[in-house]
Amino acid sequence: MTSPHGEPEQLMTPAEVAALFRVDPKTVTRWAKAGKLTSIRTLGGHRRYRAAEVHALLQANAAVRRPDLDPLG
Repeated sequence: MTSPHGEPEQLMTPAEVAALFRVDPKTVTRWAKAGKLTSIRTLGGHRRYRAAEVHALLQANAAVRRPDLDPLG
């Protein structure tokens, strides 16, 4: 997959995403099934997540948990 700018899109495994959020990889899979995070399936059926979307969700969660750090708040 490529980004709109033509460079290859960075993908992350469930374990990598789970480590960022400090949750179990199964939780990341549940988020994908619930529509909180979109996943891409590899040819082997494994889930991968777009790094840009994961980092955006991480920042959104950080702003919710720490409103004093929100630059818009």
